[in-house]
Amino acid sequence: MAETPKLQTHIEMKHVQPPHPRFSAELTAEELLREQRIPFPFFRPLSQRKENTWVISLFVILHLIAFAATMIVNDCWGNSHAQCALKQLGRFSFQPLSENPLLGPSSSALDTVGALRLRYLVKDHQLWRIFTSPCLHAGVFHLLVNIISVVFVGLHMEQEFGPLRTGVIYILSAFTGSSVAVLFVQDRSSVASSGALFGLLGAMISGLIWNWKFYTKKLAAIMVLLTILTLNAILGLMPYVNNFSNIGGFISGFLAGFVLLFKPQVGLGYPAKGGIFDYNVKRPLKLKQKFDKPVLRSVSLVIFTLIFAGVVVAVVEGVNVNRYCSWCRYIDCVPIKWWSCSDKTVTCETMINLEQLTLTCSNNGNFRVLPFTNISQGRIHDLCDLICS
Repeated sequence: MAETPKLQTHIEMKHVQPPHPRFSAELTAEELLREQRIPFPFFRPLSQRKENTWVISLFVILHLIAFAATMIVNDCWGNSHAQCALKQLGRFSFQPLSENPLLGPSSSALDTVGALRLRYLVKDHQLWRIFTSPCLHAGVFHLLVNIISVVFVGLHMEQEFGPLRTGVIYILSAFTGSSVAVLFVQDRSSVASSGALFGLLGAMISGLIWNWKFYTKKLAAIMVLLTILTLNAILGLMPYVNNFSNIGGFISGFLAGFVLLFKPQVGLGYPAKGGIFDYNVKRPLKLKQKFDKPVLRSVSLVIFTLIFAGVVVAVVEGVNVNRYCSWCRYIDCVPIKWWSCSDKTVTCETMINLEQLTLTCSNNGNFRVLPFTNISQGRIHDLCDLICS
């Protein structure tokens, strides 16, 4: 009987080579941008970046300490004879809303801790106030809005561009803003703490312009920046808040941003989801040489240097721009119940009678009777400003 031939099956195994990956140098320009496009920093969760945010945290702590020290010096309970808002806070209670609508200290307390004021800068040449006024706030409302804005903008900026560049822009904007404020200062107390915030906002705008092709959600980012700018600019019209420092800080930050924020720290391995918007960065790309603009950076550095030097010289020479611009004061002030926007020095006549002190404004004849006589000279100036408003 013949044997049935066995069926043999031959399977040939071939090793399929995976497609050779292209390096970034082999990608076209459009593919490079598509690979690297990321959302603007505001739309990325902070937890997805590993860098520390110690610079902004340090500035926030310093502002809180400065405000606490201001309220200790203010001592409304003692200096204002318990005529305070939120009396339950004792020494930390605030001046009456009729005197400070931002829930904060008195004008004399701000003068003591280093606020800007014409009589101290021009007559007494206390230029050290340029360095102290950026640390001061006019009240709780001003402090909260300023710190919340600084934290929101600053933390994202620090994680996007690093603590060194963020810290340099913050400090330069703070001092440039206070120096510009000195050129427009009037004989009323004002603080310049918002100048640094406006510097960060200006730097974020220049960073957005500089790296326009890298970012998605650009219109949303612009709307966020404009909202923060508008809110703080309106706050700058309130008593004791200097809006000229905001303008100076913004210009400083905008120019410094073109100099320092030449490339975001991209390519650090973001997950595809998790933030407000989805995004994806597939590989680190070294495009600094391709997208850097040395001419623009050099021009911005020259302009910033000239502006900064010019402001410093004008401050040292005692230039007062208000003499040449009568309407400029309305950039910093809107006449309201608590604020007359007048640049005239006010004086009051005092009269003591039967344990009562009567203050009468020499400018408009308004007067106020106080049921006590033991009052400091600084407090008399505060009440005089209020009566003459």
